[in-house]
Amino acid sequence: MKFLGKVVGLGLILLGVYFLGKNIFFTTGGYGYSFWRGLSADLAVMTLAGGVVSLFTLPENNRVLGWILIGASILLIFAGGRAVLAPVSLWHLFISLASMTSGYQLLRTGRINF
Repeated sequence: MKFLGKVVGLGLILLGVYFLGKNIFFTTGGYGYSFWRGLSADLAVMTLAGGVVSLFTLPENNRVLGWILIGASILLIFAGGRAVLAPVSLWHLFISLASMTSGYQLLRTGRINF
């Protein structure tokens, strides 16, 4: 049964990488007239990634930090006016990061702590 959990964990990691890879295109420039818009999009992605990883890896009494980081990423998207990370949606990014993190937990411990 542990082998099945490890296979599912590896599958979740690969699924998360697939969703992330098919929706993110790396380009140069495109920030427009202000450096704040590009900085806001970059910070939104980093805070979303930190929030999703915190939800899955921190102990139960500290998981509120993950929700705070996810909320901050949503606020940064609205503050920046537009995300430079087109055509990725915040939902696809959340699903791919959650899939990769939970798959890693399955590989490491054999269960998902959520």
